[in-house]
Amino acid sequence: MAKKRDGERSTNRRKNISKSPAKTNQSSESSNSSSNSDQTLKPLNLFLIFIVISAISIIVYRTLYGSTAVSVVRSVYDRDLVKTEVKYHEIIAEHSRVSSNLSRFFQNPVLAYVTPWNSKGYELAKEFSYKLNHISPVWYDLKRSPRALGTELGINTDALLFVLHSSQGANLVLEGRHNADKGWISELRKKGDAQIVPRVVLEAVPMDLLKKKKQRDKAINLIIAECSEMEYDGIVLESWSRWAAYGVLHDPDTRKMALKFILELGQAMHSVGLEMESKKSLQLVYVIGPPRSEMLKEYDFGPEDLRTLSDVVDGYSLMTYDFSSPQNPGPNAPLKWIHSVMQLLLRSTDSSSQTLAQKIFIGINFYGNDFALSGGLGGGPIIGREYLSLMERYRPSLQWEINSAEHYFVYTGDQNDQHVVFYPSLLSIAKRLEEAQSWGAGISIWEIGQGLDYFFDVL
Repeated sequence: MAKKRDGERSTNRRKNISKSPAKTNQSSESSNSSSNSDQTLKPLNLFLIFIVISAISIIVYRTLYGSTAVSVVRSVYDRDLVKTEVKYHEIIAEHSRVSSNLSRFFQNPVLAYVTPWNSKGYELAKEFSYKLNHISPVWYDLKRSPRALGTELGINTDALLFVLHSSQGANLVLEGRHNADKGWISELRKKGDAQIVPRVVLEAVPMDLLKKKKQRDKAINLIIAECSEMEYDGIVLESWSRWAAYGVLHDPDTRKMALKFILELGQAMHSVGLEMESKKSLQLVYVIGPPRSEMLKEYDFGPEDLRTLSDVVDGYSLMTYDFSSPQNPGPNAPLKWIHSVMQLLLRSTDSSSQTLAQKIFIGINFYGNDFALSGGLGGGPIIGREYLSLMERYRPSLQWEINSAEHYFVYTGDQNDQHVVFYPSLLSIAKRLEEAQSWGAGISIWEIGQGLDYFFDVL
């Protein structure tokens, strides 16, 4: 526009010169003055045009995408990623992009496991601590100490095997302190209010532990002492599956002893206040497996057990995953199966069932399975990076299995062998959160380092 105006002025000047020669000098001076003024205004005009265009661009962007900064990532719901028809390239492109929105979609309690062999879980626990109520690092084992026992009795290793099965007073030890990371715990404390409840697995021979009061007291004291010294908020205890493997739960008397130990532990933990918050007792979360059928076996943890322990157990970590196996390939945790397990555990429809439901953390797997369908059954668990590798290599077509509410795909390997892969998706996780919400229950995640980052968007 500036050039056009200069051209018009130049033409007019030429016309004036031809008509009024006597005014040539005056016109020349006027022309020089006008030219100098135009040269001064030209950069200013360009600058003003740039400002106007920039302002319009900002207004248009904010109108289309909101008033947030360019770097802000919208949620997976806003990006239309929570759906049945998922494309492999969407997963590859979007899995690491997590919403900047700090709000929680799932308001019930969330228990998240992290493992020492997967450092990614530690980082995710810090990043998303505001979406977690309980964080359980898998650190501890309660067991008998062969070394201490051998030294005490002055026997060699060969004879020790016999003594381990016959001794009445083997030393109990709580192993795992070397896994504990105080710096990581300190960072978590600064970021939010999530409770630190490390997992403790009872590896000790059950008969010695359950039948002898001194052994039970020793085990309880070891756990409470560790919680007090390390300033934990409590523990997640896993023992039921171990007791079932030892045959303890098949006998009615020893089964009662097993429940008695949990009662004694819970009572002792609730009577102890944390040094950092004396009004708060230590929390006990107990791991339970899902009953496999309505006809409960003696080794199943059932509704009566749930009620027996309800006053001393603060939560139940329900392992509703691993439904399928290499011998029977299929979905990881069919939604209808999860629903039936909850129905079985909460048979009564009175108010006590609603209260008990609030103590249950429905298990959600963040890992998947790659099962072989031909060339001999096989395969096993896969985690996020392995899943992404399969996506990039085979570019599969994902299918939604409506009965299990899970995504899966089939691929042919290098040996011309067929595989089926079931791995969590945004929609499968969202469906399980809806199920938990319908019961008023929480969720437990095994384990957060095995999933994809954008899974946290639906929590």
